[in-house]
Amino acid sequence: MRHAAPRRGERLLRWYRVVPVALLALTLAVVAVVASSPTSLGRLLVYPVDHEDTIVAASERHGVDPLLVCAVIKCESDWDENAHSAAGAIGLMQVMPLTAETMAALGYVDADTWDPDALTNPEVNIEYGCAYLGYLQSHLSSLDEVIAAYNAGIGAVQGWIAEGGTIPDDVEFAETRVYLDRVRNAYEGYQGAYPDGIGES
Repeated sequence: MRHAAPRRGERLLRWYRVVPVALLALTLAVVAVVASSPTSLGRLLVYPVDHEDTIVAASERHGVDPLLVCAVIKCESDWDENAHSAAGAIGLMQVMPLTAETMAALGYVDADTWDPDALTNPEVNIEYGCAYLGYLQSHLSSLDEVIAAYNAGIGAVQGWIAEGGTIPDDVEFAETRVYLDRVRNAYEGYQGAYPDGIGES
């Protein structure tokens, strides 16, 4: 007994099912290869770096890892110098004006050299963002605590710890839990993509 050949509509329907799945699989494979590759292409597409001299210099002044700074920038603004949040955070590292003023008042940043009112300037923004990371490192005891505090504020993190909590297990803000995971993943990605540090080939 002969089987009827699939009609044109049935063949077309099969292609509509197969092609998107194949394209998705191919895309995921390419992304996985690029993301895991420390090549210049992987760096450019997945773990970009801009203002590297500024990041390295500010990181050295404030005792923070430049790769952590890159991870924070990627997660905060995705390297958009003009980023503004609804809460009022500004620039690459999404620094709050009050945070910048506090860092200057505490002597972490020379306000005559880096104007706290110029947070849209990448050099100024990176200086204050690195100063804040350095400040958090000096008052907290782990990387997870520092990252969580960059998002939620040092008072919130110290409060959770004072209540007997640990970070990340007892982070009370859903946004901060997501943020912590994102920055840690980005940090690990930058460490893999730049094993010799940014600015090195």
